[in-house]
Amino acid sequence: MKRNTLFAASLGLALCAGSAQANHHLTNSLKDKGADLKSAGALAFGPEGILFVGDAKAAAVVAIATGDTKAGGKGAFKVSGIDAKVAAALGTSAENILINDLAVNPISRNAYLSVSRGRGNDAKAAIVKVDATGKLNVLKLKGLMSASVALPNAPEDKETGQGRRRRNNRTSSITDLAYVDGKVLVAGLSNEEFASNLRSIPFPFKQAGKGAGVEIFHGAHGKFETHSPVRTFVPFNIGNEPHLLAAYQCTPLVRFPISDLKANAKIRGTTIAELGNRNRPLDMIVYNAGGKDYVLIANSSRGIMKLSADAVEAGKQIAEQRAGGPVGTSYETIKAWTGIDQLDKLDGKHALVVQRSGESLDLVSKALP
Repeated sequence: MKRNTLFAASLGLALCAGSAQANHHLTNSLKDKGADLKSAGALAFGPEGILFVGDAKAAAVVAIATGDTKAGGKGAFKVSGIDAKVAAALGTSAENILINDLAVNPISRNAYLSVSRGRGNDAKAAIVKVDATGKLNVLKLKGLMSASVALPNAPEDKETGQGRRRRNNRTSSITDLAYVDGKVLVAGLSNEEFASNLRSIPFPFKQAGKGAGVEIFHGAHGKFETHSPVRTFVPFNIGNEPHLLAAYQCTPLVRFPISDLKANAKIRGTTIAELGNRNRPLDMIVYNAGGKDYVLIANSSRGIMKLSADAVEAGKQIAEQRAGGPVGTSYETIKAWTGIDQLDKLDGKHALVVQRSGESLDLVSKALP
């Protein structure tokens, strides 16, 4: 669309592609020699091939100068058994790793995976680069310039509860992130009364504020909630005002103006859809097809959902209990895409996915629907 355009993917592409020819002033701001990641979760690219990593265990966002700034082509990915290949590169077996997130460098078109080697508190963090030929490279972080910023009000790193309710909220201190217009946007949990939190952190990093406490109306529950974190989000524009489209567990879909993301603010999102319970949203991308913008949402139990930008923009606030099936903004299910764990945009016509195939995982590109 030419008006009210969802632009997250195209914005990131323009920022990063333009930086290939620019001087690397952001890269030069990274002064630390080597990142010491305690964990590696959410990933996002900024300009100049800079990779942002959510280190939830350390409650910090880390910027890494990958040096991967050579423009790449539009090669198709078809890497079977990516989990086994990553595990072998890390000196272990597939059952001993977790692939936590996927990000495509929009300059080189190389894929980056955040990985846990091992399980629980003893797991080691790794970042693995994969090119279209299937060649893997485990990033040697000690040789790369980096910078980090700590979140000042993260949950304590300890387990609470019993049985099914046993959890460590520190693992959700960073659930997703994105780079937009000189800022890193971060979703997760804090130790504040409104535990659900959204932050806007200027880059280059100086310090992170406490972020905004977030409240949403969960139509399936019929009440306002402040303790469930955003699981995944994308930026988009309504008119000339930047917004976030965020998805939660079980699965409210909510809009937020980015201008509201101020330290110590308490904000309320606009719930435009209830997409179904017993479901965890996994990843979201924006793309353009036939002159119109669309959103794809990967989910744990409800497949791939396709929403039009027009419907997202026009969605009305759900303000009363809506039990039963999905309500609000409508979507199409992409039935041909199954078993998608991770999702990112590869180029203007393709997505890159981590897809379950039997007992293994594949890294493959797919034509956007």
